[in-house]
Amino acid sequence: MLHHSDVAFAAAAFDQPIAEHIWRSKYQYKTQGRDIDHTVNDTWRRVADSLSRCERSEAQQATAGIFYRAMEDFRLIPAGRILSGAGTRRHVSLCNTFVMRAIPDSVAGIMDTIKEAALTMQMGGGIGFDFSTLRPQGNLVKGLDCPAAGPLAAMDICDAVCRMLVTGMGRGAMMATMRCDHPDIEAFVAAKSDPARMRNFNLSVMVTDLFMRAVDADTDWDLVWQGRRVRSIKARALWQAIMQRAYDTAEPGVLFIDRINAANPLGYLETISATNSCAEQPLPPNGNCPLASINLARLVKSPFRPDARMDRDEMRRLAAAAVRLLDNVIETSRFALDAQRAEATRKRRIGVGVTGVADALIMLGVRYGTPEAAKLVGTWMRTIQNAAYLASAELAADRGAFPSYDAQQHQARAGIRALDAPVRRAIAAHGLRNGVLTTIAPTGTISMFGGNVSSGIEPVFATSFRRKITRPDGTISEELVEDYAALLFRKTFGRDAPLPHAFVTVQDLRPEEHVRMQAAAQRWVDSGISKTVNCPENIPFAAFEDVYLQAFEAGCKGCTTYRPNAITGSVLSS
Repeated sequence: MLHHSDVAFAAAAFDQPIAEHIWRSKYQYKTQGRDIDHTVNDTWRRVADSLSRCERSEAQQATAGIFYRAMEDFRLIPAGRILSGAGTRRHVSLCNTFVMRAIPDSVAGIMDTIKEAALTMQMGGGIGFDFSTLRPQGNLVKGLDCPAAGPLAAMDICDAVCRMLVTGMGRGAMMATMRCDHPDIEAFVAAKSDPARMRNFNLSVMVTDLFMRAVDADTDWDLVWQGRRVRSIKARALWQAIMQRAYDTAEPGVLFIDRINAANPLGYLETISATNSCAEQPLPPNGNCPLASINLARLVKSPFRPDARMDRDEMRRLAAAAVRLLDNVIETSRFALDAQRAEATRKRRIGVGVTGVADALIMLGVRYGTPEAAKLVGTWMRTIQNAAYLASAELAADRGAFPSYDAQQHQARAGIRALDAPVRRAIAAHGLRNGVLTTIAPTGTISMFGGNVSSGIEPVFATSFRRKITRPDGTISEELVEDYAALLFRKTFGRDAPLPHAFVTVQDLRPEEHVRMQAAAQRWVDSGISKTVNCPENIPFAAFEDVYLQAFEAGCKGCTTYRPNAITGSVLSS
């Protein structure tokens, strides 16, 4: 479909060996021992051709060209599921993020849900569950006259299934959530204090605004089941237990669930109670979402120079291309369950995000975490949000709005009312093709694939580090991996030139600077943001606890911290 005459197919060169290694091990299409993708351009071409086939026949070639040019030079990087699965015969989903159905409170319902989860993970999806729907441990099971095993027993079964899939297939990731008023919440909070338990789960507590007020007032907090009070505890005692476990083991995370639902553009259609495995996608039962990230590090003009600037026009073009590409993913993706396909097509949720944010700031001479950096990132995300919504409205004019669209209710949502006036007028005229449009996912692998740009909205991990690579012949080599901005600076000014003051890494930042950046972006992101607030090992407990309060007060939808500890060790080393 896409011909050499349409696009200049200069052989793409990888900046670093790690990028080529990731392409060959994860994204290069091979079948029966034969290379189908010979270069990364072949991968772009395969993805572009595949995702344009659902277009009208007369538009397919032009659309493939748009997709190819967006991906070329790693400016728009679709998520790994799309890169590895689009245009192949692999029986995989092109969506990364899933939440399973509400778990029925019965043995049959639990086991059916676990089976559906296994099928979803088998196709490559990361999944989330809300375990608040299961009766607390010890609660009487009518008809059997015996006590219930409780939500944690069901979690143990899920963990074992996921461990089997990880062992056999090399993938599998899950999120477990529980409401802060469930009678088993204390056991849930402590579940991973055993270093051998639930290693395939991330845990998050769904915290309500009412609970946060109770914590502030130091009042009693009712734990309830099916609307009935089971017992009461001190709200502050539960909060302190959550904080202590996070301090000691980096889990559970905290989701500000009322804020998530209030800010959801589809809040008139659904109630959210869980996220995908990395928490960037709060999703309803059977919800799912394909992802792609705009690489801001590739959009900086005249980097490190006095006239350095962000190419906003290209940012808008890439956002529009990403919306069309991801809308086409919904049409072409496989799904493990009919309910997942139905949910996807009714609401057409997509996740346009960013990566390379910290590198872009460095190339502009702005220090990550400063008020100036937060203002810039907020401006960039506002540009992308408006461009994505305009593209979705224009797509709706051509293809129709998403089937569940209610014009009056959707346009009354706060996020829609905050958009620029021309975008709101386009929505009023045409509706929207997609119910939710933006998110910021963790992009560790695709960021290294794109030249080791900084991941998502995270700061630079290290300007350089060494990484062991296992080659196809089984040999192991150690490769130097350099941050994209640092490598570019050294190529421009020489290996011995001192790095400017804007080069800061995760070890240089205070927790409040992390929160500032997350909050600045969140204002212009529909869904969630996968962001870790890194804390020093010696941070006082009171200061650690204050990080979560800062995140709540700043308008974040959740908070996840990482402090080196005895359970998980210290993953941050260079």
